[in-house]
Amino acid sequence: MLDNQKDVEKYNILYRDFDLDSFPLQVFVGVRRSGKSFLLFQKMHMMLNAGYGWEDMLYLDFEDTRLDGFTKEDFNLILECHQEMYGKRPMLFLDEIQNIEGWEKFARNLADKKYCVFITGSNAKMLSREIMSELGGRYLPVEVYPLSFKEFLNHTNVAYDEQALTATETKAQFMRAYQEYITWGGLPESVNLPVKRHYLSSVYQKIYLGDIVQRNNISNLKQLQLMTKKLAESVKQPISYNRLSKILSSIAGRISVPTVSSYVNCSEDAWLLLRLRNIASAFSEKESVCKYYFIDNGLLSLQLQNAETTLLENVVALSLFRKYGHDMDNERVYFYNSNIEVDFYVPEEELAIQVAYSLNDEQTKEREVGALTKLPNVYPCNRRVILTFDEETAFADQYGTIEVIPCWKWLLE
Repeated sequence: MLDNQKDVEKYNILYRDFDLDSFPLQVFVGVRRSGKSFLLFQKMHMMLNAGYGWEDMLYLDFEDTRLDGFTKEDFNLILECHQEMYGKRPMLFLDEIQNIEGWEKFARNLADKKYCVFITGSNAKMLSREIMSELGGRYLPVEVYPLSFKEFLNHTNVAYDEQALTATETKAQFMRAYQEYITWGGLPESVNLPVKRHYLSSVYQKIYLGDIVQRNNISNLKQLQLMTKKLAESVKQPISYNRLSKILSSIAGRISVPTVSSYVNCSEDAWLLLRLRNIASAFSEKESVCKYYFIDNGLLSLQLQNAETTLLENVVALSLFRKYGHDMDNERVYFYNSNIEVDFYVPEEELAIQVAYSLNDEQTKEREVGALTKLPNVYPCNRRVILTFDEETAFADQYGTIEVIPCWKWLLE
């Protein structure tokens, strides 16, 4: 505990726009290296700057090898140790607590005793109905994604005000940052690295081998690897478990539909994949025929070559999930696929979005505009948008205007 205190004080914090004072009990969940621990550090730094000391705070990282063998029966020792050291009731910061089986009961007891607690975890099941039911609604779940485009620009000191986007030199700097963000994503620790691929590869291996393979005792690594590759190539298209099973079976030996479903679920639990459902699907197809996006464009780039539109659409998906949330059911953001295909539809805002790297190709323009022209016949559309890499115009029809906006401008709205 004393070593952890010294480590926290040394960190150079990248402050993020999270309301850490809105609720005394919060659970931060997201993919490995998305910045969950840094939110704990951010809160602890805020406490230290406000005049509090370590007698007021208790921090433990449950990925620390010195805690190997720690079980749920040992949780009370944490409080006993802090009481012996300081004689005060602390605010608790518990990092990667999902590594300890049965942690939910301890977390609920802390809430019942009116402790202030901040928890992180890298398992999407921590936001499942079962876990939140176990916690009795006492904790506020907070999804932590890699940096947004605005956060990325702020942390790389790239200006994006109106003047900067007008002047030639600063606009060029901005567009370089935009391309870098689209290609390599926003994992916080990668932001200022001159070469990001090696770091991203190491993070991917930890997610792949640790959070998916080892945690779920998966033995056929080749099939899992090929499935991940195929899903990366299919980011823009709905794909079914059945189709994945047939493709993988033809390449790497027979794999059943239930096994494919299990592999996908394991990848979702690790926050590597985010599922998007078809709002027009029958109930039976809503789970089995979906689109899948990667939690970070950098991790997706490792799987692809020359995939500009795929990366652009993935950024849009992440922005929508960041804004509207992505619980296990995800009933706020959809795609539409029934005779026509629309990339994203948000019912509560009646927002429809298409993504196209460019509309210079006439066939592409007709397809993207045509879908948004027909969708209002099926679902109400308050706003219809086509997001491009850097093109801007508008089209009018009987339902109003279809906006064509550079993705960077939409990300800054």
